[in-house]
Amino acid sequence: MKKNIAVIMGGYSSEHDISVKSGTTVFNHIDSNLYNPYKVIIDKDNWNLATSDGVNYPIDREHFNCTVNDVEINFELVFVMIHGTPGEDGVIQKYFDNLNIPYTGPSSDVALLTFNKKSCVEFARKNNIRTANSILIKENTDFSYEKIGEELKFPLFVKANNSGSSYGISKVYNVKELEIAIENSFEFDSEVLVEQFLDGKEVSVGVMNYENEIKVFGITEIATTNDFFDYEAKYEGKHEEISPARINEIQKENVEKAAKEIYVKLNMRGFSRSDFIFIGDTPFLLEVNSIPGMTEQSIFPKQVKMNNISLRKLFTYMIEDTLKNFKK
Repeated sequence: MKKNIAVIMGGYSSEHDISVKSGTTVFNHIDSNLYNPYKVIIDKDNWNLATSDGVNYPIDREHFNCTVNDVEINFELVFVMIHGTPGEDGVIQKYFDNLNIPYTGPSSDVALLTFNKKSCVEFARKNNIRTANSILIKENTDFSYEKIGEELKFPLFVKANNSGSSYGISKVYNVKELEIAIENSFEFDSEVLVEQFLDGKEVSVGVMNYENEIKVFGITEIATTNDFFDYEAKYEGKHEEISPARINEIQKENVEKAAKEIYVKLNMRGFSRSDFIFIGDTPFLLEVNSIPGMTEQSIFPKQVKMNNISLRKLFTYMIEDTLKNFKK
């Protein structure tokens, strides 16, 4: 009998719509000869199983199941494709842990760590992976814009500490811009990360434990016509992705080693995408995406196809590997 797979998408953050696009890609490529895939779209008020004919059936949150035409549907596995909260901050994983339902991707603890940019770069630094210098600012605490500028030196990046898809991020060149950018980022999160600007080539590295090997699927260079790789550049076509990245052999070896190391040290599961900037031959980690985008524009699925691996085959492996290793 075919297993029921819930592809859960949406979420409670500004990344809701991107998540639905990612989840739809996964849903469309799950092998329906092997599994019964279902779309589950959630927001703060509603969790619904969405059918192809446009009818929504409410999910019973106590048991995470659903009744469709008087038939109760239970799920053998959840394929988590929620960007932002509650998917990348560990909340939904803890929920499924409590229900003993297997799910793809990181554990609750790992998701929470990688979602917090400051915690993630501090973890990387402790494991001898280079990162930019940064300062974390919490809302309603005292700090000096001038002192931040003096310590880190302009230009600087200002980021919401717990956010993705380049929401709440700015590049600033003076104290006035810094003040405006911090206030803007506080609209997305109660913590803001102010980070040293690294002037170098940016690359994105897809990594996954695939067929019992920590595999680098590709190194993609990000070149944008914007001042940096912001939301507009990422999702509205104002960037160029160059694969393989135009880097030398030493840079390639160094970034592959760093990407694999952070994956292993974090005890990651499923696919991930780590972003780096090169200073000379040394890669500096920017962030780790534990549930990277899977839209048609996203980097990771393009890297998978570069390896002559279909998304259908990849998702089948993820499902089977998760079911095999799930511990009740």
